[in-house]
Amino acid sequence: MAKLRTAYFCQNCGSQYSQWMGQCKNCGEWNTLVEEIVEKTPQKSLSLSKGKQNVINIIEVETSEEPRIKTPSDELNRVLGGGIVLGSVTLIGGEPGIGKSTLLLQLALKMKKKIFYVSGEESASQIKMRADRLTEVQNPNCFLYTETSLEKILHEAKKLEPDFVIIDSIQTLQSQLIESSPGTVSQIRECSNEIIKYAKEYNVPVFLVGHITKDGQIAGPKVLEHMVDVVLNFDGDRNHLFRLLRANKNRFGSTAEIGIYEMVSQGLKEIKNPSEILITKKFEELSGNSVAVTLEGNRPMLLEIQALVSTAVYGTPQRSSTGFDAKRLNMLLAVLEKRAGFQLGAKDVFLNITGGIKTDDPALDLAVVASILSSNEDIAISEHFCFAGEIGLSGEIRPIAQAEQRISEAEKLGYEKIFVSNLNKIPKKKYGIKIEEVSKIEDFHDRLF
Repeated sequence: MAKLRTAYFCQNCGSQYSQWMGQCKNCGEWNTLVEEIVEKTPQKSLSLSKGKQNVINIIEVETSEEPRIKTPSDELNRVLGGGIVLGSVTLIGGEPGIGKSTLLLQLALKMKKKIFYVSGEESASQIKMRADRLTEVQNPNCFLYTETSLEKILHEAKKLEPDFVIIDSIQTLQSQLIESSPGTVSQIRECSNEIIKYAKEYNVPVFLVGHITKDGQIAGPKVLEHMVDVVLNFDGDRNHLFRLLRANKNRFGSTAEIGIYEMVSQGLKEIKNPSEILITKKFEELSGNSVAVTLEGNRPMLLEIQALVSTAVYGTPQRSSTGFDAKRLNMLLAVLEKRAGFQLGAKDVFLNITGGIKTDDPALDLAVVASILSSNEDIAISEHFCFAGEIGLSGEIRPIAQAEQRISEAEKLGYEKIFVSNLNKIPKKKYGIKIEEVSKIEDFHDRLF
């Protein structure tokens, strides 16, 4: 007979301890250990079977392309690698109110499939009110079930035989096999394991909504992200309209693609060409504004960089950036002062990427420097210029990845000149846009102004 014992689990990272302690040694969080009942099964001795072994040469393995379900959202299809794979389990996480439930409800209402939508956080009437706001034409085969018991949910799913299952959220489910509260490490691990077994056995794709911690990580044990097939992250600034859908893990496709949505009163709207929306049409030329050609995954996108350089009033210069790494901004300012001789040590520098977009693409360096120099000298940059280049510590302009793809995007949007590194070796005759090759900061400043 199985013996029951208790153990202490960290509710932040899932680490297990034999006794209680104030701080988790793994993640460093305080007061996160909770006692839970663990079932201890007797160990079984290993026995070698004399039957036929399933050993096969890798050359003899037959492969076939995974069948996929196309969703009504082209952005979601792009991130998933072409659609939803049958029998796959996808985990989507994000900040509260970012639009996770809205995205999946829109998916359930527009897909021409039998959908089983399970919610442990909202009542059926609340979901219906939100559905009426999102769309007028709704899927007649979308079935709601407001329940938190895992055994009841799986029973109804097997009886309904849906084509697609959505569970919002995994932290609200509770299994009778585990004597602990919903949302604990043991409950999340057990419920996820049973749901994955159901998805693989019945070949039904499942979407799980996951809560995140204050650090931005998906709450629960880290093994949850290893168990599922796809992990999506839905992020963005709640004060802005845009939301970015990224794949942190994808067993069936690339993790380089992103999907871009705009939050409107009718729900989430897909952004087909984000560059046209993120770049404002300036009625008058102002200093400190420049346009950077960046890549989000494999998707080229143009962003507007704004900089403001002014004399430090309170003695100590301020360095502030929104959407751009503050440490990298300090590095670029040090390069400008040390290598190019621009006196910025006694001036305040404020930097902003418009639209609420956050990116760590090093190709933004050239546009950031252009905005800073423009604001410092109070000379406007032509709105027909754009920039793509990384800056090294010695002041050189370094080459960037996928430069031709960036140039094609700038040319498509009507820009007349793009500044890139001379080390990229771009065939100029191939493009209608003028390609200005620069090698150092000093050379860049002279050509820009």
